[in-house]
Amino acid sequence: MAVRPLFSENDKFPRYGHNGRMYRQVKGWGELDQSRFPVKDCHEMVQDSKGRLLLLTNETRNNVLIYNTRGKLIGSWGNEYPGAHGLTIAGAGSDQFLLITDTERHEVYKTTLDGKVVMTLDFPKETGLYDKKEAYIPTETTVAPNGDIYVADGYGQQYILHYSADGKLKGWFGGRGEGDRFLDNAHGICIDQRNGNTTLLVTDRTRCCFKRFTLAGELMEIIEVPGACVCRPVIHGDFLYAAVLRSPDMNNAKSGFVTILDKQNRVVSNIGGSEPVYSDGKLQTLVQDTPLFVHPHDVCVDKDENLYVAQWASGNVYPYKFERV
Repeated sequence: MAVRPLFSENDKFPRYGHNGRMYRQVKGWGELDQSRFPVKDCHEMVQDSKGRLLLLTNETRNNVLIYNTRGKLIGSWGNEYPGAHGLTIAGAGSDQFLLITDTERHEVYKTTLDGKVVMTLDFPKETGLYDKKEAYIPTETTVAPNGDIYVADGYGQQYILHYSADGKLKGWFGGRGEGDRFLDNAHGICIDQRNGNTTLLVTDRTRCCFKRFTLAGELMEIIEVPGACVCRPVIHGDFLYAAVLRSPDMNNAKSGFVTILDKQNRVVSNIGGSEPVYSDGKLQTLVQDTPLFVHPHDVCVDKDENLYVAQWASGNVYPYKFERV
């Protein structure tokens, strides 16, 4: 299947992707007046039960921008999170809540959807893993079915910290090291229940892979995505989506794309990236094929399977929308 954009007589806009998971960019989606609603790094996006899209940025004039799916701004809040980085939504209906990680304040905050802080997870001094608060730099969270919270210290000492729903520390695993069970840039984490079991997927971004762990922290498998420094895993239906910040080549700054894996952990489509090719069962190195992105940092999948891509260090751009076609 060709990697290049496909055209038809009735479609003047390029389509991106592979193997039936194709997308078309919606030009100008979500662009706002920068003087009133600026962004710095657009780190992550989620969709709530009402269909609203919440974008987290480290711009303290408006840490959270709230869009409808057409790209109209319908709300904003927050000016206290200079290191706003990870945004997780959990709960159901009127009980939905957010978890925000702040890499500069070295804390995690549980908030209502309109920004009221209801719980703070401070740096885990009691573990003895950190000699100072600044060594703890949480990047992402996820919530287990029983309400337990897992925090990925992706820019710090690389531990996954396990808390009860009410914020009591229960344990940890991972950490920096050379063996498979250790992590290097544990940037993202999510719960995966697609195969009937509840497991944790953690990105090992420097090593270009996802690692699957039990809820107790035992390593189960490694999913290699060579050439792709993946940010956080996002589960939607039977598929895993992830923004690829860049290639492992630090000299190739503009090398990001979005990758999609199926239930069997095989890459099936790349938006802005090369066609996935397997040789003797091994995925060949992925690269940016079309310069759609600079540093994609997160992908949000809405209820209609459209994609919204937030970017880091990309010239203060607003999120891009890609319609499923």
